[in-house]
Amino acid sequence: MTDAREQQLAILHSMVRIRRVEERLSELFSQGKVPGFIHVSIGQEAIAAGVCSCLGPEDSVLTTHRGHGHALAKGIGLKRFMAEIYGRRDGFCKGKSGSMHIADKGVGVVGANGIVGGGLPISLGTALASQYRGEKTVTVCFFGDGASNQGTFHESLNIAALWSLPLVFCCENNGWAQFTPQARYMKVESVAERAEGYGIPGVTVDGNDVVRVREAALEAVARARRGDGPTLLECKVRRWLGHYVGDAQKYRPPEDVKGAKALDPIRAYADQLSAAGAIGPDGLADIELRVKAEIDEAVRFAGESPPAGPEELFTDVYA
Repeated sequence: MTDAREQQLAILHSMVRIRRVEERLSELFSQGKVPGFIHVSIGQEAIAAGVCSCLGPEDSVLTTHRGHGHALAKGIGLKRFMAEIYGRRDGFCKGKSGSMHIADKGVGVVGANGIVGGGLPISLGTALASQYRGEKTVTVCFFGDGASNQGTFHESLNIAALWSLPLVFCCENNGWAQFTPQARYMKVESVAERAEGYGIPGVTVDGNDVVRVREAALEAVARARRGDGPTLLECKVRRWLGHYVGDAQKYRPPEDVKGAKALDPIRAYADQLSAAGAIGPDGLADIELRVKAEIDEAVRFAGESPPAGPEELFTDVYA
């Protein structure tokens, strides 16, 4: 198997894994087995898989309340990931973070953040640390289109540009800030246009096309590693589901949802690989079977892990 084909299959596997994990999480949440709220990125898998395929374990990512896909694509262990979302002691944060604050520094997942735009200034810290230590490591900060109206977005881009930090700002523009369409809260059509005000490259790609996402991310990551500073990478997609699991999307025309779901990044990439002879007729089915077995084992592990008890209330706090 060639290196290129291995990379292609790894990306397809990553996309399928993200999709099936989030579908299972949605089912478990509906059954009352997952505490709190969860937000899924179903239909946006090409962005997480494409960008994270350009990174190594030593690189850092910061993500959002809709961050399962980024953590999984970066290499977080599925069993402990699932236990964390279940609120169990064997989770990466001992069940204290749940879905919206999950982290594993061992694979460079610095953390998710429930605050819109909250990861942007934190990404300056990891990027500055890399620069200060003379390392070639890179930080990628994922955020949504709604976060690009926060002060943290503009302040972070300004500082990163001034200091030429090794940072890629990756905007997942799915067209909705919670329940509000982009045209209602933003005059420009593309978030990437805002890069011009800070003197850094702004690039917009089709977020449904994992090949285009990867190509743009490779260039942005290489630029950061060279010490040439940050890039604002905007990946445009159309949101499939509601803001949170359980959101009925009554504010959205049914035909808009139907049109979004017709743009399936997994199906498109699998068809592309099949046409190129990179996978056989059973290639996708084989991936699905392996992913299902892994998810079943992770769910079992999470279900058997003990809940975090009240004795844990004052551990892992600074003050």
